[in-house]
Amino acid sequence: MRTLTTFSEAHEALKELIPDASPTGPYTLETIKQLMHFLGGPQDRLKVIHVAGTSGKTSTAYYIASLLTAVGYTTGLSISPHINELNERAQVNMEGLPEDEYCQELSAFLDLVDKSGLHPSHFELLVAFSYWLFDKRQVDYAVVEVGLGGLLDGTNVVTRPDKICVITDIGLDHVEVLGKTLAEIAAQKAGIIHDGNEVFLHAQSDEVMSVVQNSALQHKATIHVVDGSDEGQFEQLPAFQRRNFSLALGVATHVAGSVSQHVVSEGLKTYIPGRMEVTSWHGKTLVMDGAHNEQKIQALVSAMREKFPAQTIALLVSFGQNKQASVLESLRLLRQLGSSIIITQFDHAQDEVRSSLNVDELADYAKQAGFETVLTEPHQQKALDMLEESNADVGLVTGSFYLIENYKNSASHI
Repeated sequence: MRTLTTFSEAHEALKELIPDASPTGPYTLETIKQLMHFLGGPQDRLKVIHVAGTSGKTSTAYYIASLLTAVGYTTGLSISPHINELNERAQVNMEGLPEDEYCQELSAFLDLVDKSGLHPSHFELLVAFSYWLFDKRQVDYAVVEVGLGGLLDGTNVVTRPDKICVITDIGLDHVEVLGKTLAEIAAQKAGIIHDGNEVFLHAQSDEVMSVVQNSALQHKATIHVVDGSDEGQFEQLPAFQRRNFSLALGVATHVAGSVSQHVVSEGLKTYIPGRMEVTSWHGKTLVMDGAHNEQKIQALVSAMREKFPAQTIALLVSFGQNKQASVLESLRLLRQLGSSIIITQFDHAQDEVRSSLNVDELADYAKQAGFETVLTEPHQQKALDMLEESNADVGLVTGSFYLIENYKNSASHI
């Protein structure tokens, strides 16, 4: 029988589930389906709001959970990857369980998994744990973010017809896994749609809408296209978050019947780690954002120019090896914010191994993108010190959630 008492012990216990390399074979749901069956199907005792998409799915999930909590529902929220700590992946009423309580619950769950004789991945285990915990806590709604894609994602084990599917804006990302065209990627995202579900999304390209509509037709699901006409009312949010909040509000209004202005105001205060998060580092304004593809980088650049129109901006950047196909265009977009860039790297794992591009290789891309000053520093802390020492008014750290996760304990949230 396991007895975990700290997050460090929890991480150590889960480490054995992280593979030494990224999976090379196709993803399947076989293991997690067997595990959920062994657990008694807790996911199908929950009213689930399932959130997929390329950009904005974590933020949209946070906003939906926040709005429903403000309405008065007991709400579960499962996201990935985590930024601050492991308990972000299984929140109740927008709060991760306290360390001792989380570890106690995880210990009991790991004992069950051991008894099952199954060997789930790191991601699958934490998804199953969220469903199990939310069922145990009898939440009214569980808001669950897809990890990757949708069709073959470990979260896609809910069969209830009253599941609500939310599909945020779809773009080209994870092409090595999901497909090289928007239609192929959209088919993976729309794979969360099951028989009788309600589906919420903003109007997107004809290519995307056609795929989603065909999937909905096949499953006799009902599509709700949120028009986004209320986005102008959310000026306190970064521009890209207004669209996410509008979609979340459409979902919350459907669930609750109506949403008061007080609830909207509470939702607008939602803290979302690592999404244009303004922090302080030795007196310098620091912005951390996990944007890692062209669609997200473009949204970040627009939001930074809106929020800091007159300030100079210094950049600290790293991208994962799996972003090589899009990194040059992402850097060209970031070049709009300034002419100097600091390149660093990471070698970090949560659900699977994720290594960054080598600093010299990324520096070559930065020069191609038009940066006039390109500095390289593989050591992350030294790279952050270099950013602090720059003459810029604002520092921006971006390119990967695994990069900013390493800096979170150094900076203080403003």
